[in-house]
Amino acid sequence: MPNPAAPPPPSPAPPTASPSAPSDHPRACPACAGPVDPDPRFTAWCPACEWNLVPAEEAAEDCAKSAKELARERAAAERTERLFEEVAAGRADTTRRDWLAASALAAPVHAVTVAVAGAAGWLLVTGNTPLRCLGALLLAVAFLLRPRLGRVPSGTGVLGRSEAPALYGLADRVAAELGAPPVGVIRVTEDFNASMAVVGLRRRSVLTLGLPLWEALDDRQRIALLGHEFAHHVNGDNRRGLWLGSAMRALAHWYDLARPAERTRGGYGAVALLSLIGDYLGNAFLYLVSRLPYRAYLLLDRLTARAGQQAEYRADELGARVASTEAARAMLGSLLLGSAVGTVTMRLRAEIQSRPQSRSRSGQREAAPGPDVTDLWPQLREHLAAIPPLERERLLRRSRRYGHTVDASHPPTHLRLALLARHAPLPAAVTCPPAEAAAITAELAPHRTRIARTLLAG
Repeated sequence: MPNPAAPPPPSPAPPTASPSAPSDHPRACPACAGPVDPDPRFTAWCPACEWNLVPAEEAAEDCAKSAKELARERAAAERTERLFEEVAAGRADTTRRDWLAASALAAPVHAVTVAVAGAAGWLLVTGNTPLRCLGALLLAVAFLLRPRLGRVPSGTGVLGRSEAPALYGLADRVAAELGAPPVGVIRVTEDFNASMAVVGLRRRSVLTLGLPLWEALDDRQRIALLGHEFAHHVNGDNRRGLWLGSAMRALAHWYDLARPAERTRGGYGAVALLSLIGDYLGNAFLYLVSRLPYRAYLLLDRLTARAGQQAEYRADELGARVASTEAARAMLGSLLLGSAVGTVTMRLRAEIQSRPQSRSRSGQREAAPGPDVTDLWPQLREHLAAIPPLERERLLRRSRRYGHTVDASHPPTHLRLALLARHAPLPAAVTCPPAEAAAITAELAPHRTRIARTLLAG
């Protein structure tokens, strides 16, 4: 799902400050006297007037923003809303003009690398010794400036087809339903997310599954997640293509190379003063140099943002076609529950650390029987199942206020849910029988233990 080089997501509108929920968890709203959910495990809020929809500490962050920042966020929110209405009404175009402008902007990005490499080669072949040294330096620069195509991951978390035949089999069925190529590599991480990337010169696809998100979904929702990710091969998202995608990654890398580094302070006397002046002058020069790739990246991102969000809406529709509209909506709703992972993790970590210690016959200290790292996933599913509808509604309204997105390349989650609600319900085209689901669970068992240990280690 994520676009790794994308800037932070915008917030549609500045929320109004809300008071924190009182410690006694009121049963009546102090603002309008409406009923408040009495469940003390979750935030007390009023669905009628939205009192305490957003805790005060979160609202204070937006209240501290400047008028310029708020105006920029409002403008971005308005553009996002307009695009949603156009897509929902079937009036959104293919943004060919923006795509052509972005492709034209990507050309000089690639041309810079080619020109530097060509100059280096010419100097190395035809130049004298000093010019050949310069050519070698330019060749090193060209290597640093080269477009990043990504690498096929290996090592911890990577599943081969022989290790996970059931998971690969399900993924292949989803890909075939959408007309997408089969996945090359699947890896499992500790993130509450999922993504699809195409990497390397051979353009192999890499499916990344965040295990906390996978564990939070049921079998139908997991198919919807796979459907959304494989849809990126067929939804016309040019941002993920070789030409535009590598140009955006190259600009992000150029900016990282050129941006000023933080100075390590230390030392006394004239030498320290000269070093400080040199650092300031060098950082000022690097700041000016880094502005060009930074601004070029922002322009390229702006030109492709509209088409990218259209592609995400299209991926949601294709995911619904594979797994059913109901499963796709439930999967998107689960994206709002990422904080539950932190809640359960902290609670289980505290339980494990508070276990009394006992001594074995050999005299070594051993933990008394109690919760273990493998309890994380059952407790997470238990916690998610216990979240009442009113709390889910609060999270949805909160996402509407803040414009919750998976990342900046995605439309706000509440708009993605709203668009699916406007379509006629679709049945599932791909299902996962219980035996296959059990096999996938067994294949992921070692990674569940490893990732649970990583999360609980903090």
